[in-house]
Amino acid sequence: MNSHALGASLARARIRPDDGRIMSSDPLLQHIRNVPDYPKKGILFRDITPLLGHAQGLRDACWRMAAPFESRPPELVAGIEARGFILGGVVAHLLGAGFIPIRKPGKLPSKSVSREYALEYGSGTLELHQDCVKKGQRVLLVDDLVATGGSAEAAVLLLRSLGAVVDAGSFLIDLPDLGGRKKLETLGLKFHALLSFPGEDRKSTRLNSSHEWISRMPSSA
Repeated sequence: MNSHALGASLARARIRPDDGRIMSSDPLLQHIRNVPDYPKKGILFRDITPLLGHAQGLRDACWRMAAPFESRPPELVAGIEARGFILGGVVAHLLGAGFIPIRKPGKLPSKSVSREYALEYGSGTLELHQDCVKKGQRVLLVDDLVATGGSAEAAVLLLRSLGAVVDAGSFLIDLPDLGGRKKLETLGLKFHALLSFPGEDRKSTRLNSSHEWISRMPSSA
């Protein structure tokens, strides 16, 4: 997509290309469904499937995720399984980049490398093919949501271990009070998110993403 077309789409969305803080009137919010008590009681799930099923909403979201990097596009976009595949694939297409799938364990058929990351209870693991990136290639990380930042941090470190230059990340939703943004910025990542939901900390019991979730202990505990 050329600069004119990208700029026009952003104008229709009524947002500046470099705007990472979205107001309550943001049109994307109407496509984010709040599901209480899922996957466990006391958790509020931010469901993006209505957005994925809305042609204009999905198009605008992906254009806006790609916009800050249009002037200096990456060679590759990396998306974290599973919703990062959907958003990342579209962003890669818009930026004229290739796509790297960052997968859960046991899903890659060839030689791979892996990295564990901490969850609230337990741990998770991400994997990459060893030959998915060449040394020095610039990679943009894309995912649907950042909360504690564990999975995104693992993805950045995994890509860098293979020689990739990962200096930016583009996300649909940020839960800033959970510290993920700060963690990624500490790694030197330029952080871009379309929607921000402040006030969602461990005490207020909120869901973050398909990779990480925060739950509240019972009040009697």
